[in-house]
Amino acid sequence: MLVIKRKKNEGLQIGEDITIKIVGISDNAVKIAIDAPKETIILRSELLEEVMDENKNALVGDLNSLNALKDYSK
Repeated sequence: MLVIKRKKNEGLQIGEDITIKIVGISDNAVKIAIDAPKETIILRSELLEEVMDENKNALVGDLNSLNALKDYSK
């Protein structure tokens, strides 16, 4: 993991096509701007965790349904 200090209006480059810039700093938050190609998926980490959890829960539900159908067909 890279840890880097940036001040307001400073940024960093990721690869050739992603730029991140610090646009605001307040007491407990940093506001960033991300310039990336439209096809690049950008999600907040807590949202990504929620999506992954929902996908896992959906899979378990599907497996339970499949097992119920399997038992029904006997």
